[in-house]
Amino acid sequence: MDIATTVSQGQVNPIRTILDMAGAYAVPRCLHTVADMGVADVLGDAPQSAEELAKELSANPDALGRVLRLLSANSVFAEQNGTFTHNEVSRLLRSDHPHSLRSFVRMFGLRAFWDTQGVLQSSVRTGQLAAEQVLPGGYYRYLEDNAEASAIFNSAMSAKAKGQIAGVLAAYDFSAFRTIGDIGGGRGHLLKAILDVGPNSRGVLFDLPRVIQEISPPIASERLRVESGSFFTDPLPTCDSYILMEVVHAFADTDALAILSAVRKAAPSGATLLVIEQMISDDPGPDWVKTLDIHMLALLGGRQRSRKEYIALLNNAGFAFKREINTRAGVAILESVVS
Repeated sequence: MDIATTVSQGQVNPIRTILDMAGAYAVPRCLHTVADMGVADVLGDAPQSAEELAKELSANPDALGRVLRLLSANSVFAEQNGTFTHNEVSRLLRSDHPHSLRSFVRMFGLRAFWDTQGVLQSSVRTGQLAAEQVLPGGYYRYLEDNAEASAIFNSAMSAKAKGQIAGVLAAYDFSAFRTIGDIGGGRGHLLKAILDVGPNSRGVLFDLPRVIQEISPPIASERLRVESGSFFTDPLPTCDSYILMEVVHAFADTDALAILSAVRKAAPSGATLLVIEQMISDDPGPDWVKTLDIHMLALLGGRQRSRKEYIALLNNAGFAFKREINTRAGVAILESVVS
């Protein structure tokens, strides 16, 4: 008798739980592999066998079929009578899907992520990022030195931003602000979208020189000014509102407080700060943000936070928290003002 199947139906099987988790990294690795190979792009609307797909992908039919079988068992693709078809989940791996997650999946499959998780115990023992052991100079230096990885990262961030930006614009009215400072705003996707729907506002995009230099095509205009610098060492622009979208989570508390304090130093009386982040839920159950938190710990030394933790940081930096707004796009807006 299989010891892993002896628990009565409907009960949690502790042995199966451990076995499934212990070897579960095979599932995301299969997902990364098919995303890299473009399997979802090759698979059309009609069912196809592993042999047919392998021929188009220059792959081994048996190995590809076994990978697709495992993914189908985990709700990615559907298997029937020896063929594979798309389902709602697998279509998100297509490059032409309006909400494609292919680049996002490929990013998590980069060597930097896997090598860093391989030395996670270092972070658990020290509380410090583990990436330095396997990525000389850190994650961002790795991207600077690896053009393909950098392209995948940029594509992933752009794809993720599409859905998030739509949610932010639907949830918050920016029209009352004269000048909006997007601090650490990357390539300016969010700020440009805000200005497109708010013709009476102006914006300032502030990020590191290497990030600003990579923006193509240039986005500076009469209403959008671009400034380069570090929020740790350089003065920030004076605006009546500021945005920090998925910036603070990349830093430990000391640096996160330094960033918020830099905004507070530049902000005039009455200015508004919007911190836009994925929040850790109070629910003790499974949560994607809890998984992302471990990536932040090991890769960047940052952390995902709860609403309570963000409010504490904001208060310590001199901001008065006003409200949390659920964008229904995976991120929440924490609105605060200069206190």
